[in-house]
Amino acid sequence: MQSHDHPPGAHAGHAHDPHHDHGHAHHAGHHGHDPTHGASAHRLGWALAVLLIFTLIEAVGGWWVNSLALLSDAVHMAADSTALLLALVAIRLSARPPNARLTYGNGRWQTLAAFVNGLVLLLLTVGLIAEALHRLWQPETVQGGWMLVIAAVGGLANLGALIALTGGESLNERGARLHVLSDLLGSAAAILAAGLILGFDWTVADPLLSLLVSVLILRSGWHLTRDSAHVLLEGAPPGVNASQVRSALADVPGVASAHHVHVWSLDGAEPVVTLHVRLAAQAESEATLRAVHRRLHDALGVEHATVQIEADACIAPGQTHCLPG
Repeated sequence: MQSHDHPPGAHAGHAHDPHHDHGHAHHAGHHGHDPTHGASAHRLGWALAVLLIFTLIEAVGGWWVNSLALLSDAVHMAADSTALLLALVAIRLSARPPNARLTYGNGRWQTLAAFVNGLVLLLLTVGLIAEALHRLWQPETVQGGWMLVIAAVGGLANLGALIALTGGESLNERGARLHVLSDLLGSAAAILAAGLILGFDWTVADPLLSLLVSVLILRSGWHLTRDSAHVLLEGAPPGVNASQVRSALADVPGVASAHHVHVWSLDGAEPVVTLHVRLAAQAESEATLRAVHRRLHDALGVEHATVQIEADACIAPGQTHCLPG
């Protein structure tokens, strides 16, 4: 962990006296090369290769046997392939170092990819629900035997892709896994529908099970879109919020109070904190600054924090900005 002091007047909108310090700490590797990016890209690459092959197989097969369940699974697999490609590109971009225009680096590309993936999944699922409702009113003939074979092959492909994606916890990889899991559910529904058609000539099973899976996928797509939007809106990541930061600092030596607390994240996982700390009487600013960073790290796992130190004489009740002493 590193701490940097900025000279008085370094921040626009705040007038400083010699007692004010602005502390900024972060993990040494925060902006460097992350070895997990390579593993993530490897997982996504394998999953993408599998899905691209079997998307074509299910699309052609679904059209041939006239199965909505297979076609819906093929549409989802096509969306998955695009999603995985987007996720892969996002990982490559996020590995780039910070620059003058992107001072925090490119880490948010993965969250943006997850948000787009969620929206695409929602839109496609709504379309499939509409088609399934239409076929419930007007059932069509389906070749159950070939439908069963193609659905089983697609299910194995989805299972292989899901195994390839095991281990990633970023929003980006969560989104990719949700896409693949939705396809696996689609394949399972297609297999069940094929069995009902073969065993009981119940052609309505094709759109009915497609509708059921679409509803489940809709829920997953909504959660992904909501979570990634929360990150893009600078929401606090799970496990850390402003109240917890204030509580953690309540008994730190030298801290009279903490205010202007903001907690957010670039990727939905690693918290970033900015706050103002009012010094207690006779407290030493540098020692307090180090203690604040240490408590944030040890109690809440915060690796990146920006702390504005304000001397006791600098702030009066009801004031929100530091005034010249």
